[in-house]
Amino acid sequence: MIMPKPKLRLDAQAGVASPLGVAISAGDRETLAMVRQAIDSKRLRLAYQPVVLARDAARVAFQEGLIRVLDPTGRVIPAKDFMDAVESHEIGREIDCAALQIGLAALARVPALRLSINMSARSIGYARWIQLLRRGLSVGPTIGERLILEITESSAMQVPELVVAFMDDLKGAGVAFALDNFGSGNMAIRYFKDFYFDILKLDGQFIRNIHQDADNQVLTAALLSIGKHFQMFTVAQSVETTAEAQMLQSMGVDCMQGYLFGAATLKPAFDRNAARKTA
Repeated sequence: MIMPKPKLRLDAQAGVASPLGVAISAGDRETLAMVRQAIDSKRLRLAYQPVVLARDAARVAFQEGLIRVLDPTGRVIPAKDFMDAVESHEIGREIDCAALQIGLAALARVPALRLSINMSARSIGYARWIQLLRRGLSVGPTIGERLILEITESSAMQVPELVVAFMDDLKGAGVAFALDNFGSGNMAIRYFKDFYFDILKLDGQFIRNIHQDADNQVLTAALLSIGKHFQMFTVAQSVETTAEAQMLQSMGVDCMQGYLFGAATLKPAFDRNAARKTA
C-alpha cells in the first residue's frame, strides 16, 4: 500500500516553517518596509469616496477618507494591499495618525465637509494619535460634529470596554462613530447596548447582487433591523449597480456607498472648489 505524502506544515516543536509560511513572512516584511519608507518620505494621502443618501443619490451625506500609500513612482497603493500586514505593528498606529491628521486638516480647510476616517481600536491607547485628535478638535467649534470615526467590527471586539469608554469620552465633542463592515466579524449583539455607534455600515458581501440573491436579501434585512432598533443610521457598502441600489432603497437603507456613486479619489470636487474660493 502506498502511503500519501504528509502535507507541509509548521512543526512547532522542531521549529521548521513551511515554504508557504516563509513566503508570507517575507512578504509581510517587504510590505512593512515599503510602508515605513512611505511614512518617512511623507507619501501618504487620503482618497475620498462619497456616501450618498438612498432617497436622493445626488446628495452626499458624507465622505469617507481612505488611506493610500504612494510608491516612489507616485503609483497609488490601496489600503487592502498593506493594512493586514501593518495592523498589529506600530506602523499601523502611524498610518492611523497620518489618516487622522490629513482628515482633520481637510475638515478645517472645508467648512461644509463631513468626513469619516478609519481607525483601529489599538490607536485609542496610542498617545500621538490621541494628541492629534485633541489638537484637531480644538481648531474649530464645528470640527467635532463633522468628524466620524470608523472602527471595524473585528477591531472593536478586541477591546470593547476600551472602545466604549473612548466613545463616551468624545460624546461632548460631537464626534460620531461608525461600525464598519458589520456582519463580517464576531460582534456580540449584547454590546450594542453599551456602544455609542451612530452609523452601521453593512459589509459589502451582503450587498453584491442583492437584487437576485435571496440569501443576501434576508441577511441584509436582518442587519438593517438591528440598525433601526438601536437607532443607527445604516449604510450599504460596495453598491455597484442600479439594480442593487433600487433593491436597497426598497429595503429602507439610509445611505449607499460604492463605485455606482463614485470611486475613491485623491482629488475630490469639494477640495477643488475650496481651492478655487481661496485662490
